[in-house]
Amino acid sequence: MHPLSPSNQLPLYGKRIIVTAPRNYSSRLSQQIINQGGLPIVMPTIETCLLENFPELDAALRQLHKFDWIAFTSRNGIDAFFERMASLGISTSVLKNCQLSAIGKDAERLSDFGVTADLVPAEASPTGIVTELSNYPTIDQKTILVPIPEVVGIPEPNVIPNFVSGLQELGMKVTPVLTYQTRILDKTIYHVELNLIRQGKIDVIAFSSTAEVTAFLTMVNSPQDYNHCVVACFGPYTAANTEKLGLTVSIVSESYSSFEGFANAIANFFDS
Repeated sequence: MHPLSPSNQLPLYGKRIIVTAPRNYSSRLSQQIINQGGLPIVMPTIETCLLENFPELDAALRQLHKFDWIAFTSRNGIDAFFERMASLGISTSVLKNCQLSAIGKDAERLSDFGVTADLVPAEASPTGIVTELSNYPTIDQKTILVPIPEVVGIPEPNVIPNFVSGLQELGMKVTPVLTYQTRILDKTIYHVELNLIRQGKIDVIAFSSTAEVTAFLTMVNSPQDYNHCVVACFGPYTAANTEKLGLTVSIVSESYSSFEGFANAIANFFDS
């Protein structure tokens, strides 16, 4: 489509889409929805922020030379990790003997900090990292640091615990370290948005992680509030967990390394 095409020729023309991703992600997804003619309504159900205290992280950062691998599962983990390194005055040169893994476009974020991802799994997920590490010889003798979120206000989704146990099953010595915080946002700020959902004015709710879904469910009164909305999920893992939480998922993006793929999946649903 040409950028000057009339809006009413675009697949998501007039469709109101709730974006529940944290604000640093929601702006990127919203732009992709706008490109398809949609009307994004930003309603982050969770936010990610720096920890107030970093004792575990600081201890790990001072001993980075002891780790063979570091596996990042999110862009937020990368940002918090390298910001804290800089605050402590630790040079990225201490990582020279350590291999780094990142998922999808997160690998590009590593290069912003002057380091390179040694492993970017073909499947853009934590499970993809485990699958590819299983092919490395002597992986069972290696140590791995995993920066993880402290989850506040909602039950912890199974994604990171499953990842850690997957690495342990390979025989790796795993050190999970709290690096940033994921917390629920106060639903009272979303009085308008929640009313729009209840009134049937919203076409799609777009979830990009299990934590967003869990937090969203604490904000609504019952399934009747959102049953008429089409539920879209970014990737099969979020979709599977969303179904387990009792929602019916109608759209799953196959390409889940970029938000462009997610917006395309939503557009294709309405364009077919």
